[in-house]
Amino acid sequence: MSILWLLIIGAAAGFFATRLMRVEANIVTTVIVGMAGALIGGLVLRALLAVMGMAAGFVGAILGALLLVWLWQRYRRG
Repeated sequence: MSILWLLIIGAAAGFFATRLMRVEANIVTTVIVGMAGALIGGLVLRALLAVMGMAAGFVGAILGALLLVWLWQRYRRG
């Protein structure tokens, strides 16, 4: 099913990409360009999401540490 989905998405992506770039290509080339673009784009998006996930974890850790320091200072004084 994923191969069929890649073919459908690749055909649509290739069609839009060749039309936006004003490239006249046959159907096979359009589908191959779209499938390669979908594969590359998917890998790039997965890498970005992994980096964003790590960055979000780091920001969450900083916010959690700030909260703990604030609570510690607040209850130590009072």
